[in-house]
Amino acid sequence: MDGNGRWARRTGLMRLRGHEAGVEAVRDTVEAAAEWGIEHLTLYAFSVENWQRPRLEVEGLMKFLANFLATEKAGLIKNRIRLQGLGRLEDLPAKVVDALADVQEATKEGDRMTLRLALSYGGRQEILDGVQKILADVQEGKLKAAHVDLSTIAASLYDPAMPDPDLIIRSAGEIRLSNFLLWQASYSEFHFTDVLWPDFRREQLLLALRDYHSRVRRFGKVLDRDPAVEKTS
Repeated sequence: MDGNGRWARRTGLMRLRGHEAGVEAVRDTVEAAAEWGIEHLTLYAFSVENWQRPRLEVEGLMKFLANFLATEKAGLIKNRIRLQGLGRLEDLPAKVVDALADVQEATKEGDRMTLRLALSYGGRQEILDGVQKILADVQEGKLKAAHVDLSTIAASLYDPAMPDPDLIIRSAGEIRLSNFLLWQASYSEFHFTDVLWPDFRREQLLLALRDYHSRVRRFGKVLDRDPAVEKTS
């Protein structure tokens, strides 16, 4: 969800005001996704690299995050949306950890959509943490090294129940993965938009979904009927 800071600068506001403005984009996007039958949505809210930002900005973001969780809890319950945290959650301030745990418990029965907030998250760090879990199991004799395979690694990630993303959307003109879901995104489709995140609404989400549905996903295979070939022949 890129562009909060740039949006704030363009409007002559402090960077934190840009993050506040991005809340409406989050709310509209989440509600639209749930309405349209999307079962899983992950928002990259705070990366492990974001800890390197100025201390006052990070502190402001953490306070804002705790307030955001408290404010949005009722809406998530009403819309039957289950919230899950994803990342090195133990690195977050206690106030945020408590607020996240409260909302996760309150929304655990949500059966319409699972919303994951990637917090203190990094794709490389997730793989590293998973490998360390596997090594510990091998050392303790719970697992043989020769039996480690792709499914073993997938099961060691932060949320093994999370399916690989079909579509990754990048806002604000950024064209890179930025350490997001590196393991899971191996066959994801990408959609890039120049729209800054605070201006992102369901209209932009719909454009991304239409773009996604225009693609042919082969997963390395040769299709018996390839619509892309038929269209050009």
